[in-house]
Amino acid sequence: MAGARESQSMRYCGRDFSTSEIERIRTLISENPEFNRAELSRQVCELLNWRRLDGRLKDMSCRVAMLRMQDDRLLQLPAPQKRNGNGKAYHRRTHLAEPQPLIQASSPKALGELHLSSISKRSDSYLWNEYIDRYHYLGYQPLPGAQLRYFAKANDRIVALLGFGAAAWKTAPRDRFIGWTKEQRELKLHFVINNARFLILPWVHCRNLASLLLGMATRRITVDWQRSYGYCPVLVETFVEIPRFKGTCYKAANWIHLGVTQGRGKLDVQHKARLSKKSILIYPLVKNFRRKLCL
Repeated sequence: MAGARESQSMRYCGRDFSTSEIERIRTLISENPEFNRAELSRQVCELLNWRRLDGRLKDMSCRVAMLRMQDDRLLQLPAPQKRNGNGKAYHRRTHLAEPQPLIQASSPKALGELHLSSISKRSDSYLWNEYIDRYHYLGYQPLPGAQLRYFAKANDRIVALLGFGAAAWKTAPRDRFIGWTKEQRELKLHFVINNARFLILPWVHCRNLASLLLGMATRRITVDWQRSYGYCPVLVETFVEIPRFKGTCYKAANWIHLGVTQGRGKLDVQHKARLSKKSILIYPLVKNFRRKLCL
């Protein structure tokens, strides 16, 4: 009987947690009431040896996993010490993200020198979050898992923002296109990343700017990801809500349209279509991406 209980598991954030592991997490929480959620996530990663490829703890994924365990009534976390916006509106408003005068250019070249600036400082992170919350139709939500965010600047003026995070757990058109098995997907999913946010600021009007910035981002993301996480992604995906958008800039940047979602959401496991349908587009970052994902 004990063996049967041990064999049961539940999947969170790409990892299977056995019944005994969840019990060990509950014990850790009960025996350490002074630990906040951040410390608990670090301790759980140490306890279960849950690490990234570069050896660092997967504490952010662990924190999300424990929140979902709490939603499933498997454990009870301590109350959050900081109101970080999880499940709540993002309220930060500063003069730095106020609307600016119209910037109109006939071409990206007319804007001035364009470059991508990766987000590393806390002040830049707050500003990126605020811009996204104020001007992106989806608002701000923390990106899941490993992530990189950028400001796109023209002569040091912010004109656009991009964010990349963890890929969708499963997407039938993408998975058919790759041709991997369920086991290969579970093992190699971290080599696929998601362009979760892309925003041209509403006062910036410039033809072909969006497709140019997408090209700049896909050319440098592998190097930046390697520097940050110790491995190179081989494929990037995105989801474009229809009929709100047509995905024109992605297609102009040579992204491949694979099909349309069923409206279940990125992490749906209950097969209930409740969200808007989205076009699925992917961009291979290396030529032999199938070989890397399917071996």
